[in-house]
Amino acid sequence: MRRRLISSTLAVVLVVIAVFGISLVIVETRTIENSARESVDSEAVRLVGIVENRILAGESIDAKGLDRQIAEDRYAVVQVPGHPEVTLGTRPKGRVISSRQAGGHDEKVLVEEARSKVSQEIGRTLLVILAVALLAVLAAVILAVLQARRLVSPLTDLAETAERLGSGDPRPRHRRYGVPELDRIADVLDASADRIGRMLTAERRLAADASHQLRTPLTALSMRLEEIVATADDQETVAEEATIALGQVERLTDVVQRLLTNARDPRSGSAVDFDLDDVIKQQVEEWRPAYQNENRSIVRSGTRDLRAVGTPGAVAQVLATLIENSLMHGAGTVTLHTRVTGNQAVVEVTDDGQGVPPDLGARVFERTVSGRNSTGLGLAVARDLAEADGGRLELLQQRPPVFALFLSREIVPPAPREEFVG
Repeated sequence: MRRRLISSTLAVVLVVIAVFGISLVIVETRTIENSARESVDSEAVRLVGIVENRILAGESIDAKGLDRQIAEDRYAVVQVPGHPEVTLGTRPKGRVISSRQAGGHDEKVLVEEARSKVSQEIGRTLLVILAVALLAVLAAVILAVLQARRLVSPLTDLAETAERLGSGDPRPRHRRYGVPELDRIADVLDASADRIGRMLTAERRLAADASHQLRTPLTALSMRLEEIVATADDQETVAEEATIALGQVERLTDVVQRLLTNARDPRSGSAVDFDLDDVIKQQVEEWRPAYQNENRSIVRSGTRDLRAVGTPGAVAQVLATLIENSLMHGAGTVTLHTRVTGNQAVVEVTDDGQGVPPDLGARVFERTVSGRNSTGLGLAVARDLAEADGGRLELLQQRPPVFALFLSREIVPPAPREEFVG
């Protein structure tokens, strides 16, 4: 933008200089030529008067008496009836400006001046005009640079402010630039920063409060299940179900702890290297009874012995959401297929149902978007959980539905935290 402002300012100045400069050159050239012609005419009239006075006085008409009556750089010819022709000065070469005048006694005078003298004067005038034009261009460049700096620097600063807001730093900067329009933008950004800060604070407080409130009943439930496991030695089925429920509570506790940690500091991460097969196996075993009740089956296929980077509890929660959606909205066999693409481990969840309605498409991950009377939060939360550990959840195919969870296979060192001084 700086270059554009300077270029546009210079373009305007050059156009103005060209229009007025050419007009001035034309006017000055004609003025100098007219002035030179009038000077030669005046010289000829004056010389005719002198010759006529000499004739009336009976004096001689010769070069000796008239050579001091004309300028050194001019040439004159005096013709008087009955007298020899008198020439004064040196006849100029090339183009000349001449004037012929006649007196009352038939005397004639011709005065000539070299046009090169006029051309030299015109050249000096053009040099002066050119020098003034260059000074004007130089002044325009300086003013354009100053004006561009005054406008571009605030815009760059405002862009940095907007980028800070987008990166999660909602502190207002309270900077003003002396330009009403830019100051108005700064006011709006500062007001937006205040609102975003209050919203983030409220959301983090809500997440922290909800997480804190959930920890107590989860702890109590976990203790009760442990008691059931400890006292149910003779009831193998009860012990098995209690063990499964205890595992679910532990995973839910892990998710709550993760929410609480993120509420305190959203930049902290809890991703670790874990065995992806264990998580998939646990989910298949956990959901198999529910599918058997619906006369359906859940199986796994693909690459085995995969390790991935993430939070095991969060990955389990994402897979549980996809499996539950297939149970509620799908049909036939649900397959969890694992594969490797590049440096990522992929878990695909698919079934034999009708899939995602065409009118939903990629919007299926948006909050409150649901096709069959559900809350519309499950897939949105699942995508957030996946992205929190550097993964992603995508809909690869609408019919039959294929949801894919992409997880990294290498731990990426966390970026150094920025320290803000406010």
